[in-house]
Amino acid sequence: MAVKNGFLYRLLLAVVPWLYAGVSRVLFVTCRVRVHGAENLDRCEAQGKPFVGVFWHYSVFTAVELIRGRGQGWAAMVSASQDAEFVARILARQGVETVRGSRNRGGLSALKGLIGLLRKGYNAAIVADGSRGPARIMQAGAILLASKSTAPILPMAVAADRYWVFRSWDRTLLPKPFARLDLWYGEPMTVPEKAGAEEIERCRLEMEQRLNGLYAQAWAELGKSGHDAA
Repeated sequence: MAVKNGFLYRLLLAVVPWLYAGVSRVLFVTCRVRVHGAENLDRCEAQGKPFVGVFWHYSVFTAVELIRGRGQGWAAMVSASQDAEFVARILARQGVETVRGSRNRGGLSALKGLIGLLRKGYNAAIVADGSRGPARIMQAGAILLASKSTAPILPMAVAADRYWVFRSWDRTLLPKPFARLDLWYGEPMTVPEKAGAEEIERCRLEMEQRLNGLYAQAWAELGKSGHDAA
């Protein structure tokens, strides 16, 4: 990929994270944030150990912005693809530790890296439907992480009354200035330690249902059926 290895690509990698950091700081400071289900977050934090926050990919930038100030810090898994280098650098600028990996490339080592960061006290942020989807279909990564680390999983959803939607596979959302943002926390899930394949699948399906239920609830509060019904 000559273009991606060229001067323009390297220049964009250097500039875009700084540009996004500046724009997002101005953008999010104008937004009004309402938190729902804070008791579910409190339940996770009361255990005195890290937890795994999961959310759909469409809300990745907004969700990270809203949660990154809590606890000792956050760690996230980012795809190992070259395209995801922008995401990794943007998250790094926001103070989020990143490990690189996906279902098809480096996933096991990334999982081990996240477990190590959880043991150091970081919470883990996981995009539940992965870097390439399908949208709002739960992947098993967060379930495996919770089983191997004993960390509870906290489902999250983000809704906004005014926003832009990108033409991506997940219709990524970015709130407009002075938007109302609603951050919803659902009921935490504990995955049995060293769970087998059947238990992993059961938990995966249950968490998918919880996330989609929370998603529907969040957007219904704003009179919408979803974020792509702007």
